[in-house]
Amino acid sequence: MKLPRPTGRNSAAAGLSALAALATHDLLQRDHALLRNFPVVGRARFLLESIGPELRQYLVASDNEERPFTRDQRRWVYASAKKENNYFGFGTDNDIEYTAGYPVIKHRTFGRAVPPSSPAAGHEVDLPSAKVLGAARGRAAAFRPASVVNVSAMSFGSLSGAAVEALNRGAALAGCLHNTGEGGVSPYHRKGGELVFQIGTAYFGCRDDNGRFELSRLKDLVAGAPIRALEIKLSQGAKPGLGGVLPAPKVSAEIAAARGVQEGQDCISPSRHAEFSDTDSLLDWVELLATETGLPVGIKSAVGDLGFWDELTGLMASTDRGVDFVTIDGGEGGTGAAPLIFTDSVSLPFQLGFARVYKVFAEAGLHEQVTFIGAGKLGLPDNAIVAFALGCDMVNVAREAMLSIGCIQAQKCHTDTCPTGVATQNAWLTRGLDPALKSVRAANYIKTLRRDLVKVAEACGVEHPGLIGTDSVEVLDGRTASTPLQDVYGYEPGWGMPSAADRSEIIRLMTATEPQGGTAPPSPSATG
Repeated sequence: MKLPRPTGRNSAAAGLSALAALATHDLLQRDHALLRNFPVVGRARFLLESIGPELRQYLVASDNEERPFTRDQRRWVYASAKKENNYFGFGTDNDIEYTAGYPVIKHRTFGRAVPPSSPAAGHEVDLPSAKVLGAARGRAAAFRPASVVNVSAMSFGSLSGAAVEALNRGAALAGCLHNTGEGGVSPYHRKGGELVFQIGTAYFGCRDDNGRFELSRLKDLVAGAPIRALEIKLSQGAKPGLGGVLPAPKVSAEIAAARGVQEGQDCISPSRHAEFSDTDSLLDWVELLATETGLPVGIKSAVGDLGFWDELTGLMASTDRGVDFVTIDGGEGGTGAAPLIFTDSVSLPFQLGFARVYKVFAEAGLHEQVTFIGAGKLGLPDNAIVAFALGCDMVNVAREAMLSIGCIQAQKCHTDTCPTGVATQNAWLTRGLDPALKSVRAANYIKTLRRDLVKVAEACGVEHPGLIGTDSVEVLDGRTASTPLQDVYGYEPGWGMPSAADRSEIIRLMTATEPQGGTAPPSPSATG
């Protein structure tokens, strides 16, 4: 029997029937008062709410209103990653005159460092750390990090395998370190980049079947992976003092293998470590790990109560135990999903927190013996320069590195629906991220950031960003006044700088380094 062909009238009737059914559902449901009062049309509100960030980002917000990264900041990262023109024309659109807290870098008319005459020269120049990591405590595997810009802690699980692979390959191309995050070492971490292995409260990757730390597994891991240092995670800026849960549906076979947990079961990170319970036992554990592996061992923490830091420096000054590096994460850090109260109001922002911790070490005479690493929106040149002036020896980049491999700041990291495949385990979404291509972009971004740091250092009259002192930065108090950075944070003269020996060595290394080639992003033509 031949069925009648659908007509426009039939289609309209079908559409009206569907709308009537939807309206009936809305009138009878009890979950949403808005839909009961305004059936069907009330759904527009939920649609607009769901795409609100996108609407604001592309249609409503100005270039400097978007958060956490403005459109200008994202444009700079994207252009740097693609080796496109990352210059900006017609002057700044920041409201400098009226913005209290705005940092101004003070260039010098004459300085010790003479910039090369060619704008392209030095684009891929080496930029090693001014300090040798682990040397002060005589670690067997002490080394000088080849890059002051490194990839921050983001675990496999929070990021997709494709994203981790892209970042690791990019780290290899850029000659920098890649922090594993607390999720263990996956196959995606073994694509050529050297690692800092982070040990979190769940001891993923070095735990026994009951979830307790197992030294033999750590030693086996270190022996079989390109791990250069160990970082004990005490807390992070996104959610200090909290643990975490990776829900069972996200715990795939690959994630389970990397973390040493059961596939398909909730993966829980406690809020505190079980291997130590106070500062004294923490230092005992640091020395155990350093002795057994030979690697430099450090800690990562957001900054709250300073009592811990007073105890730490007191014990380091009075005993033969100590950490080799300290990573300070600012409260503005954000790759980890967290409750809003923790995201907005728990732990100090980077500059304030770092300066307070650095002062504690400096007052104890320990600041030259420890490598200081900063994190928390320091993948932007202006923020990084202030961090170096305050005493950072290196900076870790997280969200900026995510942007370089395709993140569009959709802010869906906690939903497993990241549209660009960066922060999701959804196979359909991750298929769009090509690790081979994105690794080159990650490397381009890191190299460009290093280039800009060198250029600013030269403008300040020195060879290396680690030699920029607090006297090279002032902070605006408003339209008519400013305060030197050292006065803002109560620094003594000379604080924030490496030792005399380290300064001499880094100057020697920088002046002996020849440009490795490469091209800078094209300079825009100027007329008028």
